Amino acid sequence: MSVFKNEISQVDHDALVHIVVDAFRRIVFHYGAWFSEVAHQVGLEKALAVEGRVWDATLSNQIDRLGKTLGFETDCGVPAALKALPRETLLDLVEKLSVNWLANDGIWFQAVEKQFGMGDAKRCNDTCWTRFSPFEAHRIKALLKLPDDGGLPALKQALGLRLYAFINEQSIKEVDDRCFIFEMNNCRVQAARKRKGLPDYPCKSAGMVEYPYFASTIDPRIRTECIGCPPDAHPDEWFCAWKFCIDG
Repeated sequence: MSVFKNEISQVDHDALVHIVVDAFRRIVFHYGAWFSEVAHQVGLEKALAVEGRVWDATLSNQIDRLGKTLGFETDCGVPAALKALPRETLLDLVEKLSVNWLANDGIWFQAVEKQFGMGDAKRCNDTCWTRFSPFEAHRIKALLKLPDDGGLPALKQALGLRLYAFINEQSIKEVDDRCFIFEMNNCRVQAARKRKGLPDYPCKSAGMVEYPYFASTIDPRIRTECIGCPPDAHPDEWFCAWKFCIDG
């Protein structure tokens, strides 16, 4: 018996459960570390393409391996039980996952702010959006099979499948056939601050990365203009608003 097996055989049941959970944590962290370094070495666009191939290669293997141990069937690389869930449950699951994503984002921000201050937290946040926003657009583009030159119709579709879209209230106002305005009518983060009597969180620096990167990933011809975003003053009907236009 190896030293490893000797060691793990000595831990109690609760500790073993935590080791299992921590293994998932390490997989997620290592996956992200690989993506970050590949993006650093060869550029974000090429890293996104590599990530797509990696995900296709690893997902079904990992799910099948877990299925054999845990005794669940798989179907095309996903748990069969997930496919069997009713539509209402799947929609609720997407919402809960979106809330988890946002909560995770907030916890990271607060941890950095507490340790290093607001300035560093905002810089980290804004830089994260330079990676996450194009990644989310890239994934939605693939899921919806949107063309590279899908223009404003493709962007409208993609904005409706962002994680934000499942937990915030947003709307689109047509300007003409080359422009539309996107409004975030109710933002979960800003609404929570408002209920607590706090001022708007000044998220414009992040938005100036988030929205242009998202739109240009959907179609590089799309231009993004900020109409207003905190700390800018804004009307009661929206927290931030963005204008998207396309030439040609």
